Amino acid sequence: MYISHLSLTDFRSYAQADFELGPGTTVFVGSNGVGKTNIAEAIGYLASLSSHRVSTDAPLIRFGADKALVRARVARAGQATAVELEIAAGKANRARINRANPVRARDILGIVRTVLFAPEDLALVKGDPANRRRFLDDLLVALRPHQAATRGDYERVLKQRNALLKSARKGRFSAAHESTLEVWDQHLAKAGARLLRGRLDVLELLSPHLGAEYAGLTDGSKAASARYRCTVVEELDDDGGAAALPADAGQDSGGQNPADSGADAGAVRAPGLDGAGIEELERMFLAALVAHRKKETDRGITLVGPHRDELELFLGPAPAKGYASHGETWSLALALRLASYRVLGEDDPREGAGPILILDDVFAELDTDRRTRLAAVVAGAEQVIVTAAVAADVPAELGGRVLRVTPGHVSP
Repeated sequence: MYISHLSLTDFRSYAQADFELGPGTTVFVGSNGVGKTNIAEAIGYLASLSSHRVSTDAPLIRFGADKALVRARVARAGQATAVELEIAAGKANRARINRANPVRARDILGIVRTVLFAPEDLALVKGDPANRRRFLDDLLVALRPHQAATRGDYERVLKQRNALLKSARKGRFSAAHESTLEVWDQHLAKAGARLLRGRLDVLELLSPHLGAEYAGLTDGSKAASARYRCTVVEELDDDGGAAALPADAGQDSGGQNPADSGADAGAVRAPGLDGAGIEELERMFLAALVAHRKKETDRGITLVGPHRDELELFLGPAPAKGYASHGETWSLALALRLASYRVLGEDDPREGAGPILILDDVFAELDTDRRTRLAAVVAGAEQVIVTAAVAADVPAELGGRVLRVTPGHVSP
């Protein structure tokens, strides 16, 4: 897959910018702050309808404008598609496919597939659990665009349920509150079970690649692995999060931590959830909501569900968060993205259908050895978009076309 033409109108710092792209590597070079990342962000937004830099759409619109437009011509497995996205301030975004009538923005999901590396990816390892939950959900939607509706349904119901809990907390929890809460429980469990099953399916696809990609970026002395911690099946601590598992909870029947086993390198453990289908997960979710009713009404917030779950990452037997060095953290974050790239490639193995790789100011953060290793991995992608402040930071192995970026302009 590759984008052959990109047009930006009132997007970030660009009043208007049009440029041709193509297969292979394109490097956008320019000083910090001139708008290189804005280009990477625009392409990523077409794929996910979200930014890797901000949580709302308003900053994407050039100051003083009321909307932004991102247009692209996309080639995928020999088929060309024109896609246009209108980002409006305070309104629902709209899209067009092949210049047809406007459709919901959500309808373009799946046309463009990207895997974006950026300095913000350090938060996948070092940051709050929300970063890792978003990673899983973004990959789920990239694989199955209809899951965007599931994600939206869950967030909408959660908001309504929390509002009810909060209002009940201010007064006496009445029979009317209880009855209404039971209705929201049903809706939350239904959407939550679908979202949770989707996450577990993604982890099943991701796990064979995580350890291999981490080993390829390092000397292989530590194995990368992951474990999904679910509040639906685990006890809660006093803060409403999943209580710590026993020290041997990640071990197999032979007493070996999966991160230490070559056969299980990169394996994902989901304690209490193995093999559970959507209906079973829904029943488990409802039971957890009932079990924690008193604690939730006292706190005025929903304490169990996918919004409180955690994806724990390990290097060897130790958790990566708090124990990994800076270099190890970078390598593990990159391994997660590369594993995503492999999963998307396997999902559509047709020639010319692989996702676009975007490396936003990544090489400057890596030492020479990791630069070389990463370049070797990504060089086989059909299209690679790179941003860099200094062209010399980009390994020669990638080669490709260089475009110069100045404030508001892109030129050869």
